[in-house]
Amino acid sequence: MGRVISYSDGVQHCAFCGKSEHDVQRLVAGAGVAICEECIALCQQIISDERKQEIAQADLAVPTPASINAKLNDTVVGQAAAKRTLSVAVHNHYKRVLMEEREALGAADGSHHHAMPQALVDVRVSKSNILLIGPTGVGKTYLAQTLADAMDVPFIIADATSLTEAGYVGDDVETLLSRLLDAADGDADRACHGIVYIDEIDKIARKSGDNTSLTRDVSGEGVQQALLKLMEGTIVDVPIEHARKGKEAQTVRIDTRNVLFICAGAFVGLNDIVERRLGRHESGFGSALRTAPLDHVTLENAVSADDLADFGLLPEFIGRVPVVSVLKQLDEHDLQAVLTQPRDALTKQYAKLFATDGVDLRFTQDAIEEIAHQAIASHTGARGLRAIMERALESTMFELPSHDDVVAVIVDAPSIRGEHEPQFVYAGQQGPLYAINGGNRAEGAPRSSVRIMPDHDDDTTQAKRKTRVMPYRINLR
Repeated sequence: MGRVISYSDGVQHCAFCGKSEHDVQRLVAGAGVAICEECIALCQQIISDERKQEIAQADLAVPTPASINAKLNDTVVGQAAAKRTLSVAVHNHYKRVLMEEREALGAADGSHHHAMPQALVDVRVSKSNILLIGPTGVGKTYLAQTLADAMDVPFIIADATSLTEAGYVGDDVETLLSRLLDAADGDADRACHGIVYIDEIDKIARKSGDNTSLTRDVSGEGVQQALLKLMEGTIVDVPIEHARKGKEAQTVRIDTRNVLFICAGAFVGLNDIVERRLGRHESGFGSALRTAPLDHVTLENAVSADDLADFGLLPEFIGRVPVVSVLKQLDEHDLQAVLTQPRDALTKQYAKLFATDGVDLRFTQDAIEEIAHQAIASHTGARGLRAIMERALESTMFELPSHDDVVAVIVDAPSIRGEHEPQFVYAGQQGPLYAINGGNRAEGAPRSSVRIMPDHDDDTTQAKRKTRVMPYRINLR
């Protein structure tokens, strides 16, 4: 017959295995419950084994640089060198994160990774944040967004111009972590592995020259100094749900050591600094006349930490963004590809909008070329493409919902230039579809239209077609 254990005899027992305090070396007691050291060790082992399995699965899930680059190629046009650099940097960053977690578990249970040489066990790998340099509309923000989607991590975009030094009016740098925590749905562990994209970083460069203010630069150099520890890695108490810091505010701790910071800016004038250092700028009566600007390849290979320091970034800040990538200006061929090739190309986006009304939107090749040409002329890069298309399609999108018999809209180069409106294709008899010239884009001018012509026409219809049919022919499917 088994012995009945009495819990009222003044001797504490483990709530898991039932052993008394006399049977074990140590018993941890709480409010009405206790646990022995043997059960604690068993629980630690179970948790450690489960965590090791999670890390092993995550290790296999980290995309290779080639797969990251392939995903970037699906959505971003051009910038091959920048995509290659970002792919390697992001892969190494998350590989370092998993390596540190694996080493932490190994130190807890006394084991080490079998493939790691003994001489490298105690080596600590530092974090490599990224700096993107390039004019507006070349894809800096889009690259960072695509990276976050590829890695499936929380991602936020912040504007450096809205940040101020702590204690002054404006957002301090710790609000970045609050937004990152919101992007992770309040999960602090996921937020610790997120990506923070800081745009317009060149706008907080240190002021220099004759216009230097005598007051404290709280939105420039002060923000750079505040970002130093955050980018290097520190533990920050972040208020939950944007609550103000205080003794009663509920906070969570976020370790920024594994948060990847991507800074980006246009850095207008950096070319002149590099040219001056390379001796491209000459002065005096005997100086040579140089009109050729610094090409992208030369700038990418020649930009150095000294050039960024001369621009106005603190040396300490430059040291925390060791990966520097220069993005080239997009040409007309690249912009044409942006309009048509990516998964979310602008022509596909507008085609989807028109498809909700049962209308087929078509762009001719000369329209694509004209849109790219106007974007180049406006010096706005890919950002200017949508504005051009909105201007060309505004009247069409206003009138189209009122027409039930329109089956297609044809956009050509003259409609992009404003010479006439995009052409409507009306439902009619079955047969080939021809695009017909229309009127001028003036107030009250008639919109050009397209009718479906029958396969066999009489002499009158053929005579009209000779004078009104445009050189290209489109078949609806």
